[in-house]
Amino acid sequence: MEDKLSTMQKALAINLDDNIYGTIAEIGAGQEVARFFFQAGGASGTIAKTMSAYDMIVSDSIYGEESNGRYVSRSRLEKMLDREYPLLVERVAEGRPKTSQYFAFANTVAAQGYKTKRECHGWLGIKLQLYPGAEPSTITLHVRMLDKENTQQQDALGILGVNLVYGAFHHFNNHEKLLSSLVENLGSQRIEVDFANLSGPYFDDIDNRLTALYMVKAGLTTGAMISPSKEVILPSEALYKKNILVARGKFRPFTLVNEDMAKVAREKFLTEKGVHEDNSIFLSEMTMAEFMNDGVIDTKDFLDRADILCELGYNVLISNYLRFFTLRAYLNRMTKKHIGIVLSVPNIIDIFNEDFYDGIEGGILESFGKLFAFGSKLYVYPRKCIEDGELVTTESLKVPQHLKHLYLYLLENGLIVPLEGGHDEILGIHSKKVLEALQFGDGEWRELVPELVYDRIKSKKLFGYDSK
Repeated sequence: MEDKLSTMQKALAINLDDNIYGTIAEIGAGQEVARFFFQAGGASGTIAKTMSAYDMIVSDSIYGEESNGRYVSRSRLEKMLDREYPLLVERVAEGRPKTSQYFAFANTVAAQGYKTKRECHGWLGIKLQLYPGAEPSTITLHVRMLDKENTQQQDALGILGVNLVYGAFHHFNNHEKLLSSLVENLGSQRIEVDFANLSGPYFDDIDNRLTALYMVKAGLTTGAMISPSKEVILPSEALYKKNILVARGKFRPFTLVNEDMAKVAREKFLTEKGVHEDNSIFLSEMTMAEFMNDGVIDTKDFLDRADILCELGYNVLISNYLRFFTLRAYLNRMTKKHIGIVLSVPNIIDIFNEDFYDGIEGGILESFGKLFAFGSKLYVYPRKCIEDGELVTTESLKVPQHLKHLYLYLLENGLIVPLEGGHDEILGIHSKKVLEALQFGDGEWRELVPELVYDRIKSKKLFGYDSK
């Protein structure tokens, strides 16, 4: 097991590499990155130029204006990188050794101010040659800063920036290692990396959806999103000020009951005051929480399921949340509008299992207070019991006797919303049974999933499908 280098050791290693040469441009609170390289010593052999925080008018004169007026944005970061990298090469390449590898690092950051308390975040990126003479590749990150004090946030950004520069040059051929190294000497308590994109000739074979999975797996973030077009998107932008309806599932495979749950829940959600198609988003969420302890995660299986959900038109959220109230708290960070969670009756039984809340000081009451905060609701779908085929609804559901009045309170006050299921035969579909059946090839199971799902399972031989 290799020893982890300190931040100064990483900065010095870059500085002592005669081939690496670049520019560091920083807007806002991210001015610590250059400081680490200068403090480590030997920076004159590595850094051609640094630029620090400047007036917006000056910034616009260098990089151009932002049409939306947002300076802490991906657009601004990309303009910085696109200007600084070719400018560096144009100015110094003729006088530098042919073995040189050039880079431009940039960030644009909003940290904690003296007068206002706000969401502290930033965009960081590097455009670099991964071997001499190559066309540049680019790594782009979005981060949330979790420290409370401005000076702590600046220090964390400096460490993260050094990690990015060092990792880009030393771990570019190990995708997962590159991502996990971003929070070395930091930990996830100070910085959250909730978006990463790797592009360019050396990253052509990298699937950025896999990047999203690795970020959640490595604890860089608690949630990553994939759009129906199979693009990784920034959750805070996609969910900002939206009414959110989310359905958790394994979707292994996605069945007609999943389709019907989504349909009837969406119809019910749209009857809420102020909820319309144009200000709402529906998410299919898959959690990695059950795999996080042993680290054994079948990333191909996750991507196969995400692919199918995207092709069905859903936005996919991959999270590491086990308990539903932590999922609701995550979504509440993005919006103050309506949040609904779609469940089936068996999930409600789990939620009312007090063992589920071991380790939480306030137990089930604290958890329920967080789950139903600000009027969040559970939309509950009826199911037929897998053992005896009995139909169980929100009305017939039996919870532990001492929690019965708590359940009735939630039901009667509209915090638990009953859903009307589809046809009788749909209510008896269980993914577990479908999964077992499809592993023996074609059969009755093909009538229990949407046609697109059947086609993908068969053509790609997913989930153990055996045509023989």
